[in-house]
Amino acid sequence: MAKLSKRITTLNGEGSDGWEVFYRARAMIAAGQEVIELTIGEHDIRTHPDILAAMDRSARGGHTGYASVPGVPALRDAIAAQTQARTGVRTTRDNVLITPGGQAGLFAAHMALCDPGDTALFIDPYYATYPGTLRAAGARPHALQTRADNAFQPNDDTFAHAPDARTLLVNSPNNPTGTVYDETTWDSIARASQERDLWLVSDEVYDSQVWQGAHISPRSLPGMAERTLVVGSMSKSFAMTGSRLGWVIGPQEAVAAMLDLATNTTYGVPGFIQDAGLWALTEGQALSAEVAAPFRARRNQALEILAAQDTVRAIPPQGAMYLMLDVRRTGLSGEEFAHQLLDAHKIAVMPGESFGQAASGHLRIALTQPDAILADALQTLLTFAAERAAQASAAT
Repeated sequence: MAKLSKRITTLNGEGSDGWEVFYRARAMIAAGQEVIELTIGEHDIRTHPDILAAMDRSARGGHTGYASVPGVPALRDAIAAQTQARTGVRTTRDNVLITPGGQAGLFAAHMALCDPGDTALFIDPYYATYPGTLRAAGARPHALQTRADNAFQPNDDTFAHAPDARTLLVNSPNNPTGTVYDETTWDSIARASQERDLWLVSDEVYDSQVWQGAHISPRSLPGMAERTLVVGSMSKSFAMTGSRLGWVIGPQEAVAAMLDLATNTTYGVPGFIQDAGLWALTEGQALSAEVAAPFRARRNQALEILAAQDTVRAIPPQGAMYLMLDVRRTGLSGEEFAHQLLDAHKIAVMPGESFGQAASGHLRIALTQPDAILADALQTLLTFAAERAAQASAAT
């Protein structure tokens, strides 16, 4: 076979893509084994029937041909109006590009901002696709580590020794940690962006899932609108993960450049999906709260269960649909713990190492199973952790 490109063969750098436990769990399920999956951020409810009805009406009404590549004007208007209301920053449809999901938005943003070889900064822990997305855009990814004892909030120290770079990618509410960046954190990020002349890419796909504090979009901060691209989507807020409906918001010139990219790659998003998204944004806002409510309740339930033991420490999530657990007292790495838990109890969780070195010795639990199943799985995990911690203590 002819040689593949370096761009595609080096997407994962020198290591793995971090999904081994997930792949193993899926293989076990395919072989007929029962596995409780607490791995990916996939809702245990499906897209609401009213959204599907809007999609059906649009498709049957004929909106099945090529849609406007930058996005249906009415949808862009709705996203712009919502953004302006939340941030106070003037936003029009010319500031909005519709993309096939938030992931495509992240790629488009970095293609627009980075030349080949530019350094692109991002915060560790990070969503597992970030480094590969940056490499795909031709950039050199560079992780800036945060600390568990600071709830993984970046601060001035995080940026003190950062190399010269073109972009900084941030994510709040954060996947995998559940951290919601506070005003002090955003001040540090804005100051670093301006002093280092960075473009800021803000991944805000979990902005509808905030349990403590408040969501702040950096476009609202002084001097930041002109250097910030915001990535959003319908995936998490309306349980529309498979619909692949996202967007990028930013300065008009940057959006126009990303439109050129879309014209030569994705060529837009199906119109009937955009129409369903428009219906959800304008008529179905109560549905977003309905989608978020189970994760708030499960977060509280999980913290109550964890409070009854002292082997595993939780990083209390302030947002998103995940729980980060510190399992270092077991003497195991996150990867070792996750693989052993899957072997022993058929419970699949994501090792913290899948999301960077800052989360070593941690696990990410997706709160995506019904309450009773989640509670039982968490109790089993804690019992398993206590057994391993006892073994580690006896060995020393």
